[in-house]
Amino acid sequence: MIHGITGARRASVATVIALTTGALLAGGAFASGAQAAAPPTPSITAKGGFVMNNGTGKTLYTKAADTRRPTGSTTKIMTARVVLAQKNLNLDSKVTIQKAYSDYIVSQNASSARLIVGDKVTVRQLLYGLMLPSGCDAAYALADKFGSGSTRAARVKSFIGKMNASAKSLGLKNTHFDSFDGIGSGKNYSTPRDLTKLASNAMKNSTFRAIVKTKSTKQKVTTKSGGYRYMEWANTNPLLGGYSGAIGVKTGSGPTAKYCLVFAATRNGKTVIGTVLTSSSVTSRTTDAKKLLDYGFKK
Repeated sequence: MIHGITGARRASVATVIALTTGALLAGGAFASGAQAAAPPTPSITAKGGFVMNNGTGKTLYTKAADTRRPTGSTTKIMTARVVLAQKNLNLDSKVTIQKAYSDYIVSQNASSARLIVGDKVTVRQLLYGLMLPSGCDAAYALADKFGSGSTRAARVKSFIGKMNASAKSLGLKNTHFDSFDGIGSGKNYSTPRDLTKLASNAMKNSTFRAIVKTKSTKQKVTTKSGGYRYMEWANTNPLLGGYSGAIGVKTGSGPTAKYCLVFAATRNGKTVIGTVLTSSSVTSRTTDAKKLLDYGFKK
């Protein structure tokens, strides 16, 4: 009788063990399946792309990330960084807009902040004019102001030298600038990885961060006669207001650069930052960036 009870208990225990083991195995299989379901790698139209976690520096996505390509106006990230790195920088110091800046815009058919000759515009305002409407006139004014030399040509050359020195100091081995705005003579290039690293570094500056996340601004500038006028600038970056958490950074385009975008967004304390170069259209550039940001946040 005792043996019968013990046998029944043994059978019961064995059943429980078998059921528990089966459940654990099933659970293990389920867990493995969940871990394996990583987000699918997105397909983008851009010829080059790179995404990283801005907090850790971890690479999240690459596509021809180290192939040198024209950068268009994403070059202006470095223009702004060089200005903001100047010692004893006074953002409220005024720069008088020269005819040479507007002549340059006309001759190059370049994007413009519509600066008016004779107006006195602060350095801070020039940075807004540089980064929001992508003003090549603002870029020229900043290069003229912060380069060294007795002639405008010498000052511009000096400023571009500072851009390249800055690239070298940041370890951007596949980056070279031959202009202050991206309109170069074929020797203005970078890579998705380098531009992302540059933007990540620039975003450490609070003034830069404040500017590149601004959708639009109205700035009061002093006119030649001593009066004032308002300049209104809208940001060319469609992610601002078009993608939840977007905080920057800069669009770019050109005949050879096609359509470029350096982008960043923050969600739940995580910042994803990246670059697409040589996308096929304005729409594709935006779609590419959104895909890569979505992917970056899931990684």
